[in-house]
Amino acid sequence: MEKIASFQVNHLKLVPGIYVSRKDYADGAVITTFDLRMKQPNTEPVMNTAEIHTIEHLGATFLRNHKEYGAKTIYFGPMGCRTGFYLLLAGDYQSRDIIDLMKEMFEFIRDYHDEVPGASPRDCGNYLDMNLPMANYLAKEYLERCLYVIGEENLNYPE
Repeated sequence: MEKIASFQVNHLKLVPGIYVSRKDYADGAVITTFDLRMKQPNTEPVMNTAEIHTIEHLGATFLRNHKEYGAKTIYFGPMGCRTGFYLLLAGDYQSRDIIDLMKEMFEFIRDYHDEVPGASPRDCGNYLDMNLPMANYLAKEYLERCLYVIGEENLNYPE
């Protein structure tokens, strides 16, 4: 069996950033998959499920309500390794194209202090597994250590 593209990335050299993971085509339209890497793989502790779940709810709500990107958002969700998230957008994008969007989204998550959207037994299959203070903290950390100082090493996969 052929190794898929995401398993061909050198995770030993990967740092937090925004990376184009792949581009797919559906009925002639481009779908860009972004790797939003918040933690350095195999080096620092991964995120716990409660804060990942909270970031997922807040990020998906933010993106689907965004005036420019709402209709282009196909999916936002966590990586199984718990070091980041995948974002799928309709359109042909580069990593640089969504820096401002990611700053806006993670500032929203950092500053959010109300009830988490969809965190109820009616709306979610595991509504008790939430940690808003930790989600706020992780969003702040990602902004400060990556998004506010982003460089080429944070936008292109390592060789």
